[in-house]
Amino acid sequence: MDSWTAPDVPALPGRGPVLRLHDTASGSPRPTVRDGAERASMYVCGITPYDATHLGHAATYITFDLVGRYWRDQGLEVDYAQNVTDVDEPLFERADRDGTDWQVLGLRETALFREDMEALRVVPPDHFVGAVESIPLVGKAVAQLCESGHAYRHDEGDIYYSVGSNPAFGSESNYDRETMLRYSAERGGDPDREGKRDPLDPILWNVPKGGEPSWESPVGRGRPGWHIECACIALEYLGAQIDVQGGGSDLIFPHHEMSAAHAESLTGRSPFAATYVHTGMIGLDGEKMSKSLGNLMFVSKLRAEGVDPAAIRLALMAGHYRADRQWTRELLAEAELRLGRWREAVARETAIPAGAMLNAVRERLADDLDTPGALAAVDKWATQTLADSGDDPSAPALARDTIGGMLGIDCSR
Repeated sequence: MDSWTAPDVPALPGRGPVLRLHDTASGSPRPTVRDGAERASMYVCGITPYDATHLGHAATYITFDLVGRYWRDQGLEVDYAQNVTDVDEPLFERADRDGTDWQVLGLRETALFREDMEALRVVPPDHFVGAVESIPLVGKAVAQLCESGHAYRHDEGDIYYSVGSNPAFGSESNYDRETMLRYSAERGGDPDREGKRDPLDPILWNVPKGGEPSWESPVGRGRPGWHIECACIALEYLGAQIDVQGGGSDLIFPHHEMSAAHAESLTGRSPFAATYVHTGMIGLDGEKMSKSLGNLMFVSKLRAEGVDPAAIRLALMAGHYRADRQWTRELLAEAELRLGRWREAVARETAIPAGAMLNAVRERLADDLDTPGALAAVDKWATQTLADSGDDPSAPALARDTIGGMLGIDCSR
């Protein structure tokens, strides 16, 4: 699947400390790469393209864009994979509601997603893979799981993964069983279906139902389950174990728990990811932002209103990535004023030296992506520059490259 155009990421002098991120599995910060590593790998769960990119999506992909930018600043080779769940129930439901073909809907919304990410200066993944593309991989993996005893066929033909077959199951989320059952019911599972070995067992392969699409595979005709799709794409493009598995906090369970369990059962290696990183939810004017409430704020809508994508990005970085936080017009207005100050400062012919600001930005990002602290460091430099200009002719360019390279904000306008 085609990706979007990559923005220029300038090289900066020096290097920062090792990036440490909060690991959901251990509940504590940990280094994202091993000592002496030359490569860093990351898998981030992508969209189900039944609708446009909302601000929750944007906040998540900006977060992991910052991770990739920081790794590159350290001189690491970054290997980043992201999926698109372009065959799934929500897509079928929206297509049926709108009277359109599910494939046409998926292609249209995926194209809009790429446009939004490009506008937000998100560096594209190295591997941008659709679920349909992954079907041959999934079919082979499901057959392997059946042969090894990690999966079984339901009486009605669907194939399920046996959570009881993996001793490490539960170690990513650390939720108790009651919580797992509740989230499974709320987030696409079927814990009440009779005939399963365990109510938590997730579906791996759906046999054909009604008019839904299906494909031939080693386990018969059907289509993939959600979790196995991500496991197979990550294993194929990144390897048996990765450095960071990322996504929104609503993916901790069942999605990330299950996809990690699938990968571990396929490879015999645990844990699947060294660090599990999750972003908070974005609300709108004091309410949860959700499809069911009909209050999703879309990036494309803001862009159509003439909002500068750099201001959208800045507003989403004003809070810490792990915090549930609110989107308001006041937040956007503050970001627009901040962006204006930064652009005015870097447009000066001379400024106060920017080396300390670069170091502070690196230091704050290395500490679990403390974006509020990083933005404050740029604010301090910009405020001092606008107050007395300074006499360093190289400082405006270094500041512009720092802001653009580390934070992804275009200050060249």
